[in-house]
Amino acid sequence: MSKIGHRLEPKTRPPEIRKKDFEEVELTVSPEEAMKEASRDIKFCAAPCSVRGCPVSVNVPGFLKKVSEGDFKEAYKILIQNTPVPSITGRVCQQEIQCEGQCVLRRVGEPIAIGAVERFVGDWALDNNIEIPVTAEKKHKKVAVVGSGPSGIVAAADLARMGYDVTMYEAFHIPGGVLAYGIPEFRLPKRILRKEFERLQNMGVDIELGVVVGTTYTIPELLKDYNAVFLGVGAGRPMFLNIPGENLAGIYTANEFLTRVNLMKAYMFPEYDTPIHVGKKVAVIGAGNTAMDAARSALRLGADVYVIYRRGRNEVSARAVEFKHAEEEGVKFIFWAAPAEFQSNDGVNVSNIKLMKMKPGEPDRSGRPRPVPTGETFDFDTDMVITAIGFYPNPLIPQMTPDLKVDDHGRVVVDIEGRTSIPHVYAGGDIVTGESTVIEAMGWGRRVARTIDKDLQKI
Repeated sequence: MSKIGHRLEPKTRPPEIRKKDFEEVELTVSPEEAMKEASRDIKFCAAPCSVRGCPVSVNVPGFLKKVSEGDFKEAYKILIQNTPVPSITGRVCQQEIQCEGQCVLRRVGEPIAIGAVERFVGDWALDNNIEIPVTAEKKHKKVAVVGSGPSGIVAAADLARMGYDVTMYEAFHIPGGVLAYGIPEFRLPKRILRKEFERLQNMGVDIELGVVVGTTYTIPELLKDYNAVFLGVGAGRPMFLNIPGENLAGIYTANEFLTRVNLMKAYMFPEYDTPIHVGKKVAVIGAGNTAMDAARSALRLGADVYVIYRRGRNEVSARAVEFKHAEEEGVKFIFWAAPAEFQSNDGVNVSNIKLMKMKPGEPDRSGRPRPVPTGETFDFDTDMVITAIGFYPNPLIPQMTPDLKVDDHGRVVVDIEGRTSIPHVYAGGDIVTGESTVIEAMGWGRRVARTIDKDLQKI
């Protein structure tokens, strides 16, 4: 360990303080800390291991070397060749299973804290108003990007840098897609999101808000005005448990709950008196990142929060750091239990959950033990439930576009380069793959932007 030093662990605000507000939990590292971490036996970082782990192929050794030298501007230039929003990716990417997961230092100690250094560089560039240069000549061809989430951001940025006129359409009143409505303020501040989109606009990307493609404009209508259309509307339709009592009052999907908290600014109460019901004792079903976000948001709004998960502690699918932060803040966990029925004392409002005790079975396709019902149940009193068990692709555009081919799960069918069944219409991200990570969706945005450029060059 002494040969390569100890890994930098970013500071966090104390749990007893942060659980009472929506201010950011993890703090950006200092210039000195970033330089020291990037310098940690830098010869190891000549290896391309971390690049292979990144879906957008960030030049990790290159940007770390510049940070170690204190050349933050050059580090930023290297980063934005592959990720136009490092302040965002540095905060929300699952580095532990991507770039850091492939870091060669893991073999002899602890991996470089790539995410923390990336976040520092991104924040430094925002604070110093460093713009993303656009040097390509205008191609005088227009591309519509539908959806302003992770895949749309990268597609729009790459196409703008290639010289295309890009218009981004977003259904909500602020841009960001899942980054805006699904990730709480304490993990991704709206000011960071706003600054990154201002930079995108400075690159020449036009952003149209409050436009629901599929109803406001149809795909055929867009094709009359644009040379190509990219669909990156994500997976915003929540899954349901389909058990008795699921329609009782007081039961919400995480999608609905987090959208109210984030976009209706419930996190700024009492400055914004947002109508949102939060029970005294809240049960969150599921243990992924969305479940942690919902649980920690409900906690900050005054609830006593329990996460109920059908598997065990070691099988939690949320990022380890988010699970850790949730426990530190006082979220409680009930493992090896699954809802069998929601019940009500008054016939209207949820009052308790009949939980089925589970036990580990044979491993499933994920390699985790399959949860098997034991037949034994117990009651759990609650006055509010948030379900966070996953999402399906957004169905509106496929429903309104009969010629757009989808599979049995509602995912848009594309070829390996992102072409759909409709000429000049492309798709990528969660609407193609189903629910995935932010950086994987960004990888699709990059891939499809290159396809669009290749195809439009032939016209």
